Amino acid sequence: MPVKLSLSALEQTRWYEYGVRFLLGGLATMLTGALGANLGVSVGGLFLALPAIFCASATLVESHERRTKEKAGLSGRRRGQEAAALDAAGAAWGSIGLVAFAAVFYLTAAASVLGAFAAALTAWAVVSVSAWWLRRKLRIVSHRARRSGRCPPSAKNPHHLP
Repeated sequence: MPVKLSLSALEQTRWYEYGVRFLLGGLATMLTGALGANLGVSVGGLFLALPAIFCASATLVESHERRTKEKAGLSGRRRGQEAAALDAAGAAWGSIGLVAFAAVFYLTAAASVLGAFAAALTAWAVVSVSAWWLRRKLRIVSHRARRSGRCPPSAKNPHHLP
């Protein structure tokens, strides 16, 4: 499935859900600032690299998917959990790009901050797209193996999230 922008999700989100995201994101940023002030910028930077609103995002994804299924007269509990799990997997894969950004910036900032930012942004884009492509290829191979019966029985569970 190609990556695409969908503005319809903005219409499905309630106003207070944006408030929850901004509140938790702001609190995470304040905590990171406090850690950086007390323990040094290196420690603060590690926490700043974490997705600040992930917790709020995962719960909102779960509730959106559950509500969508319940509107159709179905139990949406499992679908909501699976959607939140996929969101978490995406965040984990996306964090690989953040690590690349931080490493390149750290190694090149002494020469030029602007150059380091450009190099780190390029590294983030290359690593993130490569991780997405690799994940997609691994998923396709895994799906084909399950269909052909060349994988262990535990991996044949159709509800298993690779």
